[in-house]
Amino acid sequence: MSFLRGSQTQKIRHPIGTRKGPLEVPPPTEKDWPKEDEEDHVLVDPYEELDSLPQPYRMINKLVNLLFDQSWEIIEERNALREAESSQIQPTVFPPLGEIQLNKMPNCMAVSQDYVFIGGAKGFTIYNLYNAKQIYAWEKLKVDVTSIWATDLGNEILIAPVDEMGIIRLFYFYKEGLYLVKAINEVDDTSKQTTCIKMEVSQGGDFAAFLLQGAGDIWLDVYKLPKETWLKKVENPQLTSNPKKKVRQLQLNTLGLLSADQLEMDTNACFKGDIKLSLPVYIMKIKPPKPVTGTPFKSPLEVFAKIKDCYGMGSGQNHFIKDSQWEQQAEIFQASYKKYLDGEWEEEPLSTATFYFLLPSCLFAMPTEVKGPTGMTCVLGIHWTRSHNFFLYSLNRTLKDKADPEGVWPCAAPIAVSQLSCSSSYLVLACEDGVLTLWDLAKGFPLGVAALPQGCFCQSIHFLKYFLVHKGQNMYPEGPVKSQTKCVVLCTDASLHLLEASGTQGPTISVLVERPVKHLDKTICAVAPVPALPGMMLIFSKNGSVCLMDVAKREIICAFAPPGAFPLEVPWKPMFAVSPDHPCFLLRGDYSHETESTDNAGIQYSVFYFNFEACPLLENISKNCTIPQRDLDNMAFPQALSLEKRCERFLQKSYRKLEKNPEKEQEHWARLQRYSLLLQRESFKK
Repeated sequence: MSFLRGSQTQKIRHPIGTRKGPLEVPPPTEKDWPKEDEEDHVLVDPYEELDSLPQPYRMINKLVNLLFDQSWEIIEERNALREAESSQIQPTVFPPLGEIQLNKMPNCMAVSQDYVFIGGAKGFTIYNLYNAKQIYAWEKLKVDVTSIWATDLGNEILIAPVDEMGIIRLFYFYKEGLYLVKAINEVDDTSKQTTCIKMEVSQGGDFAAFLLQGAGDIWLDVYKLPKETWLKKVENPQLTSNPKKKVRQLQLNTLGLLSADQLEMDTNACFKGDIKLSLPVYIMKIKPPKPVTGTPFKSPLEVFAKIKDCYGMGSGQNHFIKDSQWEQQAEIFQASYKKYLDGEWEEEPLSTATFYFLLPSCLFAMPTEVKGPTGMTCVLGIHWTRSHNFFLYSLNRTLKDKADPEGVWPCAAPIAVSQLSCSSSYLVLACEDGVLTLWDLAKGFPLGVAALPQGCFCQSIHFLKYFLVHKGQNMYPEGPVKSQTKCVVLCTDASLHLLEASGTQGPTISVLVERPVKHLDKTICAVAPVPALPGMMLIFSKNGSVCLMDVAKREIICAFAPPGAFPLEVPWKPMFAVSPDHPCFLLRGDYSHETESTDNAGIQYSVFYFNFEACPLLENISKNCTIPQRDLDNMAFPQALSLEKRCERFLQKSYRKLEKNPEKEQEHWARLQRYSLLLQRESFKK
């Protein structure tokens, strides 16, 4: 509360605006003022007038002034930003090269080989990537397709759409035919229906895994795919199909505005439901690891004697920790963090899994009695939510075999994110504490451990095809490299980092994009590497912008944007697909009703086709992106063997070494068990 200045009997002096009579220049000092003018005295300090205001007017005045000051600061900040943007060189924005116009909302899409698969209402549609022509539309569902995967098997494509009921179906697409293999989790009783959350197909298409959820439980089903039988079946069908006219594909430069409804359907493709393909073979069911509880064993010797082999060692299941010790530890934890634990706790969600199919390496060898083709997947790697362990399961088993892990990689903190490179040679495990471990699976040793800056936690990891900067240009080596990799890490605070590892030098982390502080509309929502352009990646921001970044130079090369009438409906979650084989990507745009256009009156959604080779800035990069072998020899760059040669040499070496290992291993375990029983008997005698 403020008080009047001076004595309590002092009268309020009127401001200048309320004085009577003509204005006069006041004398230089207060002593010379005439006493008769005391009632008309003018305050020298303007704020002294506010102290005399009664409440609540003084508070209202302060709030108004505060609001004015804050508004003025925002205005100045926007003006400074506008001036800074005008002074900066804006990247060149390229429009799309083509467009697929749709009347129904697309929910998902995938790209494989020369085809685009778009999932939507009651099924999915196949389009030609080059000319946007509709090849076939499979719309036989009562619900929409929410997600879709497409895996390249060489000459064939395996398609896996998931509908709103959570049912996943396998389709086999070969030349002119689309075949339905199986609805993996479809049941007659809807009350027992399970939901497919995620799926993965091995390199080469020999195995497939499906993460299913239902009845408060979650598990992973693993199947072996009889792709050789499928290929024989479709190449020699029992029913002959009618000859169909071949349609010539259009070139890239002729791609324009094409409507899917107006285009004539390609007569090359059809659904062949009369041909029944062999069903996938169910080989394994994997459940999350059980919570660690008290041991029933009475002594460490008894624990050791019960272990038949080394499978599952390190998972924490076989231990000698009693229930009383767990309870004591829980009491200490509750007492230490009571102030943080007091309050309402939300129900803990079900654990989910991230899994990969791994090729043979020094870390997990195939048994000697198992013979398979060179480079065939042999191990499934998986980690569960809030788990410290990365489990390894052999795929050379049947459903009768017990699903125990053959190997366990424990980590110091729960694994949050992981990623496997496209060549299956490198694996990154990112823990919840911000520590990343990079493994060289081909050599069988970790390339190193790196930590993100303080306060940064991993959101997603994206491997880049290894590139070199040669004569100021990013280029791919002509052959595979050895123990050299690069990947981009997107953190939860929207900062972007580059992780590089080279042999035994250890990984290094550098910042590509800082965390946005003032301009939150530039927050990075998603990133995607561009395999056709060395060292390039797409960055999708919250404001709807799509930019192409040069990772080596850490600068924006250009930008891409759909037409003004088709902005991104959900810019913080864009729907896009980057082709792994061609220099292009697809982006969904929704028609804006604010923009009136008579031509697009019936079109609500579009998928835009962007070609990097159509951009003058990128044309030379995509065509000349490989370093000749002679230049690599001059640079003394370490080369690696091809994947087939690497697997062949490894298998030959492992066959020679593992012939005697199983016998030695069993003999070693039997000797240790006998020794433990002997010690236990001696302890009982005492």
